[in-house]
Amino acid sequence: MKKEFSKFWKSSKKKRKQRKYLANAPINIRRELLSANLSKELRKKYVRRSFPLRKGDNVKVLRGKFKGKTGKINVINLKKLKVAVEGVQLTKKDGTKTNVMLHPSKLQIIELNLEDKKRVSSIKKEKLEEKKENKSENKTEQIEDEEEK
Repeated sequence: MKKEFSKFWKSSKKKRKQRKYLANAPINIRRELLSANLSKELRKKYVRRSFPLRKGDNVKVLRGKFKGKTGKINVINLKKLKVAVEGVQLTKKDGTKTNVMLHPSKLQIIELNLEDKKRVSSIKKEKLEEKKENKSENKTEQIEDEEEK
C-alpha cells in the first residue's frame, strides 16, 4: 500500500485500507465525507439525497443516547470527521458541560444554512444542470418517436 493518497482508489473490503483511505484523505475529500442525509421535504426540494455539513445547519440526531434531539451545528472537526451539535452535551462529574462529537452518518439535515454564497450557487448550478439533462432526454425521446413513425 502506498503512503500518499490516491484519487483513483475505488474501494476495498479490507478495513485497514478503508481506514488508511480516510486517514490520508485531503481536505477537499474530507469535506465530502462529512455529509449527512436530507429530510424528506428537503430531498424533494433539492432533488438530492445528502449535503456536506456546514456550521449553522439544523440537524436531527438519529442514533445513540441523544436520539431525536435537534440543534444547530457548532463545531466541525475535519481531522476526526466528527461534528458537535448545539444542545447535545454531557455533564462531567465536576459540573462542566462538554460537547459530544457525533459522526455525520448519525445525523439528518432538517434545515440548510443558506448564508454561504458558494453553497447557494452550487445548488443553483445543480438545478440548471438537471433542467438541461431533462430537456436533452426529452429531445432524444422525441427523435426516437419520430424515427419509429
